[in-house]
Amino acid sequence: MNSSPFSCGFAIIIGPPNAGKSTLLNELLDFKLSIVTPKPQTTRKKITGIYHNEKCQIVFLDTPGIMKPQQKLHESMLAIIRDTLKEADVVIALLPYSGTKDFIDREFAEELFSGWLKPSGKKIIAVLNKSDLVTAERQLEAEAFVRNTWSPAAVLSVSALKGSNLPQLIETLRPFLPLNYPLYPEDTLSTAPERFFVSEIIREKIFLLYGREVPYSTEVVIDEFREQHEDDPTRKDLIRCSVIVERETQKQILIGSKGAALKKLGQSARKDIEEMLGRPVFLELFIKVRPDWRKKNNLLKSYGY
Repeated sequence: MNSSPFSCGFAIIIGPPNAGKSTLLNELLDFKLSIVTPKPQTTRKKITGIYHNEKCQIVFLDTPGIMKPQQKLHESMLAIIRDTLKEADVVIALLPYSGTKDFIDREFAEELFSGWLKPSGKKIIAVLNKSDLVTAERQLEAEAFVRNTWSPAAVLSVSALKGSNLPQLIETLRPFLPLNYPLYPEDTLSTAPERFFVSEIIREKIFLLYGREVPYSTEVVIDEFREQHEDDPTRKDLIRCSVIVERETQKQILIGSKGAALKKLGQSARKDIEEMLGRPVFLELFIKVRPDWRKKNNLLKSYGY
């Protein structure tokens, strides 16, 4: 354990889909870094968010939710979690409270602690999220159950949505961070490039604007990201993107009647992209059909999985 005045290290956030991993990261950073939607499995890749205060720097690694793989894309997402786990100094095992009499999904918790985390040999902080859904009495009961069953290094309840108990989470993580100097400058929020966040914003809007299977069948690829404002402040940055779908019918849904749906998607995404970049952009979206891309290794690789 690090007992120096300053500490720094890597903390992975791991858990089931819809546990609130991305909401937790955004709330800790006080910045919307990870995309968040009510639908499960929104996060597909590792997202790095860097937290700073005067005592520590924590490099948070947000990962896709753990689920049973149904196709090659899911297998790639699980491989991302395994690789990210190797990088971490400490693990946040995020389990959401549920309305059931067990308070948490015990079957999943067993798989997470015994199957995924025990073999890693990492220190584990069990974080029970969505504490706003249960009474204080039930929280104590659930925390005691997790502590007695899996013996993590620490257990605490938080509400990522309400921002409650997050300072305590930071303090709980601090002793497990091995370095006594920061790895990144104070104004750095992430190590990922701007173009990654642009593609994530577009994916988020697809999840929010379209129903059923369309968001899960969609990938966003940045074809061109031309920063023109530096040479000429009157010119907008040019961003051209391909929105990949698996079937012609999905393409029609994305475009909508007379292109109305695609226009709405473009306007909604552009607003958030401009807010993130702090400058105006010209956004072009092209819909491309790549049959069964989620099952093809070569395409998955080209999309960064």
